[in-house]
Amino acid sequence: MNKINYQKELDKVLENLGTDRAPRLLLHSCCAPCSSYVLKYLSDYFRITLLYFNPNISPKEEYVKRVGEQKRLISELSVCNPVSFIEGRYEPSEFYEAVRGYENEPEGGERCFICYELRLCEAAKYAVEGGFDYFATTLSISPLKNAAKINEIGERVGARFGVKHLPSDFKKKEGYKQSVELSAQYCLYRQNFCGCVYSKGGDKK
Repeated sequence: MNKINYQKELDKVLENLGTDRAPRLLLHSCCAPCSSYVLKYLSDYFRITLLYFNPNISPKEEYVKRVGEQKRLISELSVCNPVSFIEGRYEPSEFYEAVRGYENEPEGGERCFICYELRLCEAAKYAVEGGFDYFATTLSISPLKNAAKINEIGERVGARFGVKHLPSDFKKKEGYKQSVELSAQYCLYRQNFCGCVYSKGGDKK
């Protein structure tokens, strides 16, 4: 079975967008550093609304710090089309309920896939309610995240809610490297774990 190159799939979408009016994209973000390159890249093609919905982040102080950095980045980042911001609800119980029984799964395994789906479902709901043309997530920029699984879930969720999922593997084209450089340029806080209590000591960003 051939592996899908999701960057090439994204290239195809971008090539066929047309030039009359930038479509609207609901972009889920996990953190400011990961969103930096993605916003810079996609704002050339889309009018982006960034959704910050991450009930997996623990503790609350960490969540608040990441939200603040995300807002600051959006206010300071030089982009082609303006970027709007939505902060989703923060109810960690949603995450703990979703991953119940998977607490001891290794990092990058089934527990993470459930977490991806939880956040992508919320993004798809926002996209449908807001009449967006596409939805996507910044998650695939991390070398430690499973881009194939993220896209598989995104396609399934998009079909379920009736909104187009934008394929992506943002680490390609030196995306991850550029996100590190942009993080340094904007002095962004770079956390040393993915976000949830189970990832401490596991997934380093």
